[in-house]
Amino acid sequence: MKKYLKNLVLVGSMFFVGCTSLVERKEEASIIIKNGTVLTMNEKRDVIENGVVVIKNNKIISVGDEELLKQYSAKKVIDAEDGIVMPGMINTHTHVAMTVFRSLADDVPDRLNRYIFPLENKMVSPEMAYLGAKHGTMEMALGGVTTMVDMYLFEDSAVEAVKEVGLRGIMTQNIIKYPTADGKTKGETLNRAIALIEKYQNDELITPGLAPHAPNTVTKEELLEIKRVSEKYNAPVSMHVAETDKEFEKFQKEFNMTPVEYLDSLGLLNERFISAHNIFVTDNDIEILKKRDVGIAHNMVANVKSAKGISPALKMHDNGLRVGLGTDGPMSGNTLDIIGQLGYVAKIHKLNSKDRSALPPKKAVEMATIGGARAIHRENDLGSLENGKLADIVIVETKSVNMNPIYDPYSALVYSANASNVDTVIVNGKVIVEDKEIKTVDYKKVIKDITEFKKKVEEVAKTL
Repeated sequence: MKKYLKNLVLVGSMFFVGCTSLVERKEEASIIIKNGTVLTMNEKRDVIENGVVVIKNNKIISVGDEELLKQYSAKKVIDAEDGIVMPGMINTHTHVAMTVFRSLADDVPDRLNRYIFPLENKMVSPEMAYLGAKHGTMEMALGGVTTMVDMYLFEDSAVEAVKEVGLRGIMTQNIIKYPTADGKTKGETLNRAIALIEKYQNDELITPGLAPHAPNTVTKEELLEIKRVSEKYNAPVSMHVAETDKEFEKFQKEFNMTPVEYLDSLGLLNERFISAHNIFVTDNDIEILKKRDVGIAHNMVANVKSAKGISPALKMHDNGLRVGLGTDGPMSGNTLDIIGQLGYVAKIHKLNSKDRSALPPKKAVEMATIGGARAIHRENDLGSLENGKLADIVIVETKSVNMNPIYDPYSALVYSANASNVDTVIVNGKVIVEDKEIKTVDYKKVIKDITEFKKKVEEVAKTL
């Protein structure tokens, strides 16, 4: 009897093992996103209906259809509820801390020299840079921006805020030939930039760099030193280039060169350089920028608002240059979300070229995602939803009245959506925004703090 029972247990065990072997074990992931229209922005621009994106730690490990749900499991499963799942958007040029000054003197002529510079000299401080950056980074996160290229004063304070919110940032310290709030003596701001680079050069989210203000506001000697430091640390350089007609005329008159040709003559243009604005550029300039593999930050809304002109960014893009979108600072374009840029970029380039088919929605979304990644030379790990890339992902809900019906998700994003349609934001595999709420910082406290700071700004603004 004992022998019979023993054999029965053995047979039962073999049957159980056999049955479990027939059931394939699911691979464990960190987050699964399901039930969305996935805009991969990969090379083929694949769109996956009822798509699934699988994240493990800080990377995407699989993108496909519902069959992936049979292969993977995760403690956190996000139902996109028929929303648009897309790569995180990249803001290729801003001054995030300037949110504290937003809506001041919006239509003052020669605003930079008459208003902004004097205001900054009196008001900018580590406290202001931290508070403004926290507020502005929070705004970007809520609007679906996962990476920014920032340039401003006291950039080390801004970095602290960006890390608290949890966004990815190329954070560059402003360098200018005039005395500033963070640089009273010659070389002080460059030293700040070097200290920033040395502190954060191996950070997971922060890429530190240098930000010479513009070709006409930084000396030749400073530019050559910036070039040397950039080469030494392999650090990015972000700069306003060919933004105004006066700048263009100055270099034509003094050097018989364009601003782009001048920077190239100094050897500053290369794959580490991010060139913002580029309104007054010639065909030869475009060839130089392409040859040097420079990243282009196209700031349509800010440029139009300031009545400076329209950059030939569409021509640059179609000629193979690395073109991404930027908001400029919140005193220039006022908002910091890239979704709000999309419609302007598409429509104004159509008007400028008198061609309704120019810059279709898919191209605008490309500039906001993989184009931005190319502009910062990060297309190998950012800008599209592909296996092995970093998990920077946005879900745009499609239930709001302005978002339906949808026949073309690209058109919906460009012509219908706004920042408030962003539902979920994931940066580096971490959920930063969920159900339209920021999860990493106290939203109400940030608003309260910046409202209090506004009183100080108002007192100083009266004296300008």
